[in-house]
Amino acid sequence: MRTIGLLGGMSWESSIEYERIINEGVRARLGGTHSADLIIRSYDFARIEALQEAGQWDSAGDLLAGDARMLQEAGAEIIVLCTNTMHVLAARIEAAIDVEFLHLADATASAVLAAGVRQVALLGTRYTMEHDFYRGRLEQYGLEVVVPHEPDRSTIHDVIYDELVRGIVDPGSKRRYLDIIQAQVERGAGGVIAGCTEIELLVGPDDVAVPYFPTTRLHAEAAVAAALSGT
Repeated sequence: MRTIGLLGGMSWESSIEYERIINEGVRARLGGTHSADLIIRSYDFARIEALQEAGQWDSAGDLLAGDARMLQEAGAEIIVLCTNTMHVLAARIEAAIDVEFLHLADATASAVLAAGVRQVALLGTRYTMEHDFYRGRLEQYGLEVVVPHEPDRSTIHDVIYDELVRGIVDPGSKRRYLDIIQAQVERGAGGVIAGCTEIELLVGPDDVAVPYFPTTRLHAEAAVAAALSGT
């Protein structure tokens, strides 16, 4: 089993799901008392959020790249970044390490294609929905990606930062999310990507009528497969 290095804490509510899914996946595959071999760097998310708000992506990139290198030096053989939004810095992180970096969008695209979906809705933070770093990576796989119109993008973003990262799961917000998802289906989306790990705390696959792609689970399961390859 290879050692996985997790860059987490963005927020811890979602990062803890990575740990749970990875450990459960290893136990299911190996049985007995097996669990994952993990090294974790968990952040004070307020520090990360402040860098995002200020547009200080270079500083955030220096931080994450340096810590990814630290995880490698501590023995990590695979690096997993436990957040969609901060994949805007994936290239910086990959350039800083010599071990495998598992890109979240690659795991997501594989699942979307396997489900036979070609047009998919992407929900996430404003950074993820409006910038090209994530959507563009999905489109490299031949997918057509749609994002909600305003004011729905603001609603999605605000619920993430004002509620979900603070551990607040509000039924009213869930209803608003489901209305937004239905609007994307009516635009032609054949599936929906929960492109922020915290969204999975609010909306599950049983809540929508089209294929649902929970990126936390998909990414974590890809990490298990990578860690156990050859085992």
